[in-house]
Amino acid sequence: MHVARQRLPWLGRCYGALALTVAGGGFISAGQAATSPIYISGTITSKPQCVINGNQTIRVEFGDDLVTTKVDGSNYIRQVDYTLECRNNSNNAMKMKIVGTAASFNGSAIQSSKANLAIALRANGNPLTVGSWLNFSYPNKPLLQAVPVKGNGALTSGAFSAAATLMVDYQ
Repeated sequence: MHVARQRLPWLGRCYGALALTVAGGGFISAGQAATSPIYISGTITSKPQCVINGNQTIRVEFGDDLVTTKVDGSNYIRQVDYTLECRNNSNNAMKMKIVGTAASFNGSAIQSSKANLAIALRANGNPLTVGSWLNFSYPNKPLLQAVPVKGNGALTSGAFSAAATLMVDYQ
C-alpha cells in the first residue's frame, strides 16, 4: 500500500518557532527576572438600545379641511408626537435625521403623493433638512413639527399621503 505524504512548509516553521521559544525559556535563570501574572477583566456590553414611539408608526393627521389656497408653510402646522426611550446609555449625545424623498422645491420637505405638495419638517422651530443629522442631548428630544408646503404649481383637491423614516443614533 502506498501512502502519499505532503510536506506542509508552514508546519515546520511553526514547530521551529515553538521549539525556539521552549529552548529560549531555558536560558533565563531563576535569579535574573521576577514574574507576576496579569489578570484582565471587564464587561462587554452591546450598544445601548433606543426605541422610537414604542416601535409603532408615527402618524400626523392633517384632516380633510385644508384649503389649497391657504397652504403656505405656516397654516396647518401640526406637532409630531413621538416617544424616545433609550436604556443603558453612557453618553447622552445623540443625533436624529429624517430619511425620505425630499421635495424638489424644498429640501426640508417630504414629497407627498400629490403634485406640488410636500410636508415640511421642523425641529425646535427650525427647518429640518431631509437626510441631515440633528444633534441633541437625551432625554431632551427635539420638538418636531410638520406643515404642508406647496411648490410653484397649483394644488388640486384630494387626499394625500407622505412617508419618511425617523432615525436616531449616538454621536
